Amino acid sequence: MKIAILDDYQDVVKGLNCYALLDGLDTTVYIDKPESFDQLVSRLLDKDAVVLIRERTEFSPELLARLPNLKLISQTGKISNHINLESCNEHRVAVAEGVGSPIAPSELCWSLILASSRHIVPYAVNFQQGSWQYSGSLGLGRTLNNLTIGIWGYGKIGQRIAKYAKFFGMKIVVWGSQVSKDKALSDGFEAATSKQEFFAQSDVLSLHLRLSSKTKACVTYDDLQLMKKDALIVNTSRAQLIETNALIRSLKEGRPGFAALDVYDSEPTTLEQEPLLAMPNVLCTPHLGYVEKNNYELYFNIAFENVVNYFQGQPQNIANPEIL
Repeated sequence: MKIAILDDYQDVVKGLNCYALLDGLDTTVYIDKPESFDQLVSRLLDKDAVVLIRERTEFSPELLARLPNLKLISQTGKISNHINLESCNEHRVAVAEGVGSPIAPSELCWSLILASSRHIVPYAVNFQQGSWQYSGSLGLGRTLNNLTIGIWGYGKIGQRIAKYAKFFGMKIVVWGSQVSKDKALSDGFEAATSKQEFFAQSDVLSLHLRLSSKTKACVTYDDLQLMKKDALIVNTSRAQLIETNALIRSLKEGRPGFAALDVYDSEPTTLEQEPLLAMPNVLCTPHLGYVEKNNYELYFNIAFENVVNYFQGQPQNIANPEIL
């Protein structure tokens, strides 16, 4: 049995405690992204199982068709649009699903809100370069107390963000499905009466939605133009939730005034590929929402257990059990 672990950008997987679950197995960890589709195929051609780190590699029908030996995809966290289950069924590839946790992404989101609101990063960088209390063109930061936070999507992460916001003395307004709005009301928060009202009243607006055909580009240029000039939009969910080029255009025009981002149309990305990285009123982090030690131990422990159990004839957490 040959196993591949893809896209370990930081070369940390082998240092996890749970990596011991793979002791004695023929495992190859790849820390760089393949330069081409053919190179990816070459890496996986003789592999029986592959462990994916979230959505860093897409398993398209074209890729699956080139991998006759592949029997199992073990997903860290939950399955998303990067895996085509129908094609996996066609090629007799089992997909084992992992578990998720809202803790790490929620804490990262709140860190971005705090850092952006007080301009912590530019203050710190300029201080290192000899400038005392200088944030460049951003001016003074602001506190969160008494501001309104808009939360679009009131699932596990959105609910944690609301709890943080309540502790900081913010007014909480929720938008999303009727289920989300009803849950927010039952928790003592407000639900916006319209999408337009939601964008117009939010001092901080945070997106917490899954990407689907219904949510893709659900935030439009016109929506962003309704926001206050000093408002902050935060996206730690999926870049494609925002209409292509709408955010950079709106930020240049001054509505909203700021953005904090952890997700991008193409990942990994660089300054040459992503113009938002060069804007002083945008705080960008390299998709760190789930990237921390406790979360990795949780993700990979289940993913590795799923691999071992499958090849011991006791498959668990299979998303497409019909092929077994």
